[in-house]
Amino acid sequence: STLNAATMLDENAATGSIEIGKMADLVVLTADPLRDLSALRAIAFVIKNGQPLTPDSIIQNTPEQLAQQQLNGYNARDIDAFLVPYAEDVEVYNFPDKLRYTGKETMRKNYARMFAATPDLYCKLVKRIVQGNTVIDQELVYGRGDQPFAAIAIYKMAAGKIQRVYFLY
Repeated sequence: STLNAATMLDENAATGSIEIGKMADLVVLTADPLRDLSALRAIAFVIKNGQPLTPDSIIQNTPEQLAQQQLNGYNARDIDAFLVPYAEDVEVYNFPDKLRYTGKETMRKNYARMFAATPDLYCKLVKRIVQGNTVIDQELVYGRGDQPFAAIAIYKMAAGKIQRVYFLY
């Protein structure tokens, strides 16, 4: 995709294609973006100056960005996008300390079923408080009954992922 641009700029001897001796930074995806544009979010790794880097090592999301990322996935009912910010061993609680389940795969099953069953599902963020590695969202959840219901979600972050979630209904 860059060869024509490099040729137009008369830089094709040094850039524009993957060849020994040429400069190239690459973004390697896990899926084909020509088939589905959402594959552009599925970054496996980046090669920068000859060094392979994982996306998390390049840019660390803030706790607020992680909370927003999962909310965006939730509202799109996109299970893969929703789960990206969660740790593999995430713990989900009913506030204050009743463990509901652990693990991203259990979360995948639970939320995929809910997303499929609730086509009008939407979560409106009313207020967000960020304190260190904790994000507290006050929400109104629509699509799970005739009226929206109020909820509080408390996200605890560690190592750049959501490690624990506490729900208060």
